[in-house]
Amino acid sequence: MVEIMVVLVILGFLAVLAMPAFTRMKQNAMKKRFVSDVRTFAQAFEGYAAKNGRWPPDGNRGIVPTGMSGEFRDDSWTRRNSLGGLWDWDYKAVTGYTAGISTVEVTFDDTIMGDIDAMIDNGDLTKGSFVKISSAGTDRYMYVLEK
Repeated sequence: MVEIMVVLVILGFLAVLAMPAFTRMKQNAMKKRFVSDVRTFAQAFEGYAAKNGRWPPDGNRGIVPTGMSGEFRDDSWTRRNSLGGLWDWDYKAVTGYTAGISTVEVTFDDTIMGDIDAMIDNGDLTKGSFVKISSAGTDRYMYVLEK
């Protein structure tokens, strides 16, 4: 009986040690998926602009922008992204930028978003091509396609 309890204690201890590593691996996978999706969407919007000579009209979060149906694989634009947020196409919106791919309602803090910024850009959420925009009590993180 004692031997079984010792084995269980050792296994429990190993599980406790493994949890932080598992959490880091999971967060890294979510960040990489997010960056991959942003790049895929950016290519789709840039392709649309090259074909049509203009960006698509402003959209609503979680809804495929007008003229973009068929541009995205599966339902990747309409479902929640790997960070728990919703995608939003911003064109001439109140963000201060002309065109960009935003995510709103993310479930992670600025530390994680700063890590994503470092993967995409310069690691600074206040400037560059990936920025944080706060307005009307809502935070959005935008990949800027046109300033």
